[in-house]
Amino acid sequence: MAKGKDVRIRVILEYISCVQKGANEESTGISRYSTQKNRHNTPGQLEFKNFCRYCRKHMTHHEIKK
Repeated sequence: MAKGKDVRIRVILEYISCVQKGANEESTGISRYSTQKNRHNTPGQLEFKNFCRYCRKHMTHHEIKK
């Protein structure tokens, strides 16, 4: 059995520059994805290129703090 902290943790990825269709102003934090990362292999923040359903494009999603 592993001792100490869990190695795999759950993180939330968010695209922060999303503009809703039909709205002129930017709204933060619309497109979010949930995933897991290995704390030992990737100690920094994750960045993935996921699909934003509001922009209808593949955009870079960044890890946010819980």
